[in-house]
Amino acid sequence: MGKFIKAGRVVVMLQGRYAGKKAIVVKTFDDGSKARPFGHALVAGVDRAPLKVTRRMSKKKITKRTKVKPFVKYCNFNHIMPTRYQVPAEIAPGSMVTDQQMDTADGRVEAKKMVKSLLQEKFVAPPADKTGRPSKDVLYLRKKLRF
Repeated sequence: MGKFIKAGRVVVMLQGRYAGKKAIVVKTFDDGSKARPFGHALVAGVDRAPLKVTRRMSKKKITKRTKVKPFVKYCNFNHIMPTRYQVPAEIAPGSMVTDQQMDTADGRVEAKKMVKSLLQEKFVAPPADKTGRPSKDVLYLRKKLRF
């Protein structure tokens, strides 16, 4: 069977604090590592999704409602469910978070800030797909999962 959990794949977290939240796979460790001897992935996701915005809202209210709360973590393959969506290459999931950032608390805070700025920018103006419409993958990632 081929490996379908690759960098850029949108996944749904199944276990733990972020269960039901959507995330992007940044890097995979198919054979595990010394610290984690099982197949796992580094993911960056959306803890709190942006709210709906209408034209009547003030600029202040729009900026408040479009804020995103991100998370970054290592996750076992058993605890994530891949979706059919894959983020566009221009988002560059490989450069979102590095292993060195995940080693320290300050690095994780820095990584979250980077992910937050990237996601907010892409959620406001989603990249276009081949037909010129906003990318369905980014729109899916932006919506809160209803379950």
